[in-house]
Amino acid sequence: MSERSEASLIDIGANLTHESFARDLEAVLKRAKAASLAQIVVTGADAASSEQAVALARRHPGFLFATAGVHPHHAKDFSTETEKRIQALLREPEVVAVGETGLDYHRDYSPRAAQLLAFERQLELALASGKPMFLHQREAHEDLIAILKPVRDRLGPLVVHCFTDERKALFETLDLDIHIGITGWICDERRGRHLLELVRHIPADRLLIETDAPYLLPRDLPEKPRSRRNEPMYLPHIARRIAEARGESYAELAARTTANARAFFRLPSPSA
Repeated sequence: MSERSEASLIDIGANLTHESFARDLEAVLKRAKAASLAQIVVTGADAASSEQAVALARRHPGFLFATAGVHPHHAKDFSTETEKRIQALLREPEVVAVGETGLDYHRDYSPRAAQLLAFERQLELALASGKPMFLHQREAHEDLIAILKPVRDRLGPLVVHCFTDERKALFETLDLDIHIGITGWICDERRGRHLLELVRHIPADRLLIETDAPYLLPRDLPEKPRSRRNEPMYLPHIARRIAEARGESYAELAARTTANARAFFRLPSPSA
């Protein structure tokens, strides 16, 4: 048996409530397990998808878990009612983090003022619940850090997922004791080459890995699906690329990131 099939992995960010998974989710999960994924954290992007993520986790106890939050793209719809729904979800044992939340100045699908308000309200939810935060940041690093810094010592674990930024942003993020999530962006020879060098500087105990499925299908897959849909079974491919960039064995990278994810989200060990 190869090291690839022996080493278990945890995907810390998969958008399994996305419509592209509606017809074949059970097959997707079966393939993930065959690829030695031990657990998957299903990302909530608004109140409705967060509730759907919790429902999925309940149908697959011990294998799927959920986050609950409002992505900055949806911040314009954040309301008192939304906040109450997210707050209620954070009481559920299946919910292991607040998010996806943060700031996105690349797309600006929501006005920046709305993004800032929604993010700050979700910071309050994290402070009250004590749960980790699953953060999104794109072209908004300075504002994100400025907001986090005054309250960092009162917050629990934080991860900036799908990190794609430059060296300065990486080190300033690490200086706040924040974890870093790496996706298949590192497999993109056009946009992700800088990550091949940067991942070597991420402390071993703060590195997490994810697919961000159905987005960010690794561009260097030997055989790409016709649908162009990413899914958790491709996490070993991403992990192998990260291991090579860091000068580590696949087994070392798998063991460390799995332990990191389990500690960060307080996940139980899978049943035998």
